[in-house]
Amino acid sequence: MKQLLKIATFSFVLLLLSACGQEIEGNMSRDVAKFTATNQHGEKVSLSDYKGKYWVANFIFTSCDTVCPSMTGNMARLQKMIKDEGIKDVQLVSFSVDPETDTPEKLKSFADKYNPDYKMWDFLTGYKFSEIRELSIKSFASLLEDIPDSDQMTHGTSFFLVTPEGKVIKSYKGIKASEMEVILEDLKKTQ
Repeated sequence: MKQLLKIATFSFVLLLLSACGQEIEGNMSRDVAKFTATNQHGEKVSLSDYKGKYWVANFIFTSCDTVCPSMTGNMARLQKMIKDEGIKDVQLVSFSVDPETDTPEKLKSFADKYNPDYKMWDFLTGYKFSEIRELSIKSFASLLEDIPDSDQMTHGTSFFLVTPEGKVIKSYKGIKASEMEVILEDLKKTQ
């Protein structure tokens, strides 16, 4: 009986230890290049502002008539899930891919419809299209093209998990609501 109790106790401790420090199974490994931007409140933001936190990034624009509203809705859903779970030190970052049109005021007006907590969610602009295109492609492996004679853009629909050190480690399907559960489970592993 003592032997059985020892085995059960050992198994329980092993199970507890295996739950701690779980690693996120990534599908990417790219460093985020340095950037400077302006958020929805007109404040300057740079890569260093996110140092020390995990963050989830995506690429949107306010005049998007296809995927951006559902992506932003999914990011809002993710924000609520993160808060409900009590997960700390996570930032959400939505980069505008149309900085010529998307002023801080326009981004805030667009964002307000999704009830963001601006303490944890930045909507960024204030750079040139060429700069955000380079950041999107080189740091996030995400396509970004201007469509000639149109106010629309061709851009990726992924969400990206970035480490506190600024490394993109995983992408998710940003237009799929169920993927927010996957992101949440990965974020739980960071706590």
